[in-house]
Amino acid sequence: MSLGQPSAYRPTKPDVAVFVSGVTSMGLEILAGRIIAPQFGNSIYTWGSIITVFLAALSLGYWQGGKRADTASNARMSWILLGTAGYVAIVVYASDQLLLSASTMPLPARYASLPAVLILFGPPTYLLGFISPYSAELSEKEGTGEASGHVYALGTIGSIVGAGATTYFLIPTLGIDAIGLLFGFILVGTAFALTLPRVAPRPAAASIGIALLLVVAGGLGPVAFDHRGDVVYETQTAYQELEVIDDGDVRTLYLDGARHSAMDLEDPNRHVFEYTRYFHLPMLMTDDPDEVDDVLFIGGGGYTGPKDFERRYDVDVDVVELDPEVTQAAKEYFRLEEGENMTTHTEDGRIFLQETDETYDLIVLDAYQKDQVPIHLTQLEFMELVEDRLSDDGVFLANVIAAPSGAGSAFYRAQYKTIDEAFPSTYSFRTSSLGSVQNIEVAATKADTEFTEDDLAARNERRDLPIDLSGEVDAYMDDPNTDDVPVLTEDHAPVDNLQASTIGQEYVIEETGEEETEPEPASIAVGPDPLAAARPAAGLEFPTPISPNHEATAAESASP
Repeated sequence: MSLGQPSAYRPTKPDVAVFVSGVTSMGLEILAGRIIAPQFGNSIYTWGSIITVFLAALSLGYWQGGKRADTASNARMSWILLGTAGYVAIVVYASDQLLLSASTMPLPARYASLPAVLILFGPPTYLLGFISPYSAELSEKEGTGEASGHVYALGTIGSIVGAGATTYFLIPTLGIDAIGLLFGFILVGTAFALTLPRVAPRPAAASIGIALLLVVAGGLGPVAFDHRGDVVYETQTAYQELEVIDDGDVRTLYLDGARHSAMDLEDPNRHVFEYTRYFHLPMLMTDDPDEVDDVLFIGGGGYTGPKDFERRYDVDVDVVELDPEVTQAAKEYFRLEEGENMTTHTEDGRIFLQETDETYDLIVLDAYQKDQVPIHLTQLEFMELVEDRLSDDGVFLANVIAAPSGAGSAFYRAQYKTIDEAFPSTYSFRTSSLGSVQNIEVAATKADTEFTEDDLAARNERRDLPIDLSGEVDAYMDDPNTDDVPVLTEDHAPVDNLQASTIGQEYVIEETGEEETEPEPASIAVGPDPLAAARPAAGLEFPTPISPNHEATAAESASP
C-alpha cells in the first residue's frame, strides 16, 4: 500500500474484528472503574485490580488463541464475539448483585475488589484475547512479522479509540448500562458482519438472540434492591456517578454511591448531617467573627456549608467545585442560588488557590470522600498554599474521613501531622462518639493559638453566633499520636495505603434531629452516649447509628 494511495487499503473481516476487540476491551476497562467504584471505592487498589485482571485475562486469551490459531476462521471469531456480547448482557443486568456478593468475601481490604472485577470482566476480556491471534492467522499479510505488526497496530488503535471515546464522550453522555449495551450491540453487529455475504441460519439466529438478550437486560435493569429511596435524578459526569435521591422529606446527593450532602425538603435550613454544623467552629477561633468577610469552600457537593454561611453571616462566599454537574445539580435540586455574596468556580481547588490573588478569613476543605481523596489536596505543599492565602487571623478547616484512633485512623493522623507542619496551631473534633470511620474536623489557625476546650466553650457562651456550638466544642480531641505516620508531600503521599484499613470499616455519618431549630442545636436521645455527661447544657447528643436499610436512618453504615 502506497502512502499516497490510502484508498488502496481495504480492511478485511479479521481486521475489523481485531479493531472492534480493541475498542471494546479498553472501553470495558474504563467502564469497569465506574461500575466497581460505588461498592469498592476508586483507590489505587481498585484500579490495580482492574488493570491486573484485564491484562491477565487478555494474556490468557492470547495464549489460548495462539495455541488454537490453526483452527481460526471468521465463523469462529463470530461466535467468540457473540459469546462476549452475551456476557456483557449479564454484566448490565446483574452487576449490582454480583458486586454485593463479591463484597462479602473475607479478603484483606486492598484485595477486596479483585473477585468482583474477575467475575464481571475476566470472562469477556479472556474471550476478546482470542481475536488477535486468530486475526494474525487469517491475515493476508506476507510473513509472520508483518501479520503480527499489522494486528498489533489495529488492536492498539482500537484500544485508543475505545479509551478515548469512553472517557471523553460516552461516560459524560450516557449511563453505565447504556454504554454496556452499546458495546454489546457493537459486538453483535461485528459478529453478524463476519458471516456476510452468506447468512448462515445458526449465526444469524444467535445474533438475534443475543441482541434480544441485551434488550431484555437493559430493559429490566439491575436486580439489586435499592433501599435508599426514590431516584430524582442520576447521571454519569466526567468525574463520578451522581444521584439525587429522596427518602421521605430528606433529599440526598450521592457521589459514586456515597452520601455526600442532604437537605430537609420541609426545613431546608436544617443541618441534616451533623458534621456540617462543625464548619462554624472557626468562628470561635478568630479574634472577631464580625471581621470575617471572605470565605472559601473547596468542594461544593450539595452546597450545604456555603449556603449556610451566606444565610447566617454577612460574608462573601466563594466555592470551588471541580465537577460542573455537581454545581448544576445543587442549583436544580438543592436550592443553590448564585448572587452578590455567593460565587461558584468550576476549577480544581489547588489550581484556584495558585492563581488567585484573594485572601480569605476562612477556608473550608470539603472535597474528600471515604474512598476517594484527591491526593494533591492532602499534601504539605497544598497546606502551605492554603496558609499563604489566609488573612493574618484566618482559619482553615478540613473535613477528614477516618477513624479517630486505632485501626482506620492512619489517614487522619497523617493529615493532622501534615496540616500541623504548615500551621502554627492545629485542633481536631470528632463528629461521632463511636470509634468508627467518621467525619473528623481538623482546624488550624494562621496565628499561634493555644485554645483549650474550655476556651472555646467560653467563647461560644460570650459570642452571639447564629448557631450554638456547645456540642461541637465538647467533641474536642487531644492531639493524636503521629509518630508512625508520614507528613504527606508531593514526593511521598501514600494516601491509598493509609486509607486501606478504613475500607472494611463502617462509615458513620451522624444526623441531627428533625426538630432542630435556630439558634439552638439539635437534641436527640436514642441510647447511651459516653460523651453525654460532658454536655448537658448544650442539649446535643450523638445519636446511635442504625442500619442504613432502616427507614429512620440516623447514620450511614456502609461497607465498600
